[in-house]
Amino acid sequence: MAIEKYNNKGVGEAKWSFPPVHPEGRKFAVIAAGITAIFAFMAWETLAWPMAGVTAWVLAFFRDPKRVTPLDDKFIVAPADGLVNLITPVKAPPELQGDGGLGDEEMLRVSIFMSVFDVHINRTPIEGTIKRVAYISGKFLNADLDKASEDNERQHFLVERNDGLKIGFTQIAGLVARRIMSFVKEGDFVAAGQRIGLIRFGSRVDVYLPKGTTPSVVLGQRTIAGETIIAEIGTAREIEGVGQ
Repeated sequence: MAIEKYNNKGVGEAKWSFPPVHPEGRKFAVIAAGITAIFAFMAWETLAWPMAGVTAWVLAFFRDPKRVTPLDDKFIVAPADGLVNLITPVKAPPELQGDGGLGDEEMLRVSIFMSVFDVHINRTPIEGTIKRVAYISGKFLNADLDKASEDNERQHFLVERNDGLKIGFTQIAGLVARRIMSFVKEGDFVAAGQRIGLIRFGSRVDVYLPKGTTPSVVLGQRTIAGETIIAEIGTAREIEGVGQ
């Protein structure tokens, strides 16, 4: 894929287009469309129209829009589209601790909840090398709950920059999610905002911020994966928001 350059002085070309459908979703769309066609052929309109709606929803769910990632060594970008529903001081999961990991000190965890209407392609918050990918089987509780971080099916990632900075983040399955997919493996180098995986049908992503860093987002704010700056490394300040 060609790299397109943009900046804040007007360089680049921006225009709207229909987002493509990720290959993982095409088989589901074909199945739904096939069932719709059968219902329509049998003149079962009461079933055909709802299935047509399901087909459209599947195409929308697996949409994979292009994103423009702001590049700066200080920026941590959102790994997911969705709602910032939790900002909590916690210790990193055991899978992200240990030798070469995040350590066992408390850090701020920013949780982004994805509804079934959000884009479900997840992206890396920083550039660097994938040092760990750890899949954990589990339950399918509501991903909006705090305990989903410990109980649900999940997949942890640890990314390390060339300067040694490490960021951990976790894909968490939700009530109707039944598969977490990874597009990367340990040892891969990823650019900030690069696609690293997806979660089917409603879920959450947790990001663990390094010490001395507070979020640049507030509870209730919506994020865009690969574009929204959720924190600036080494910046700790209180930010207030207003709902309106």
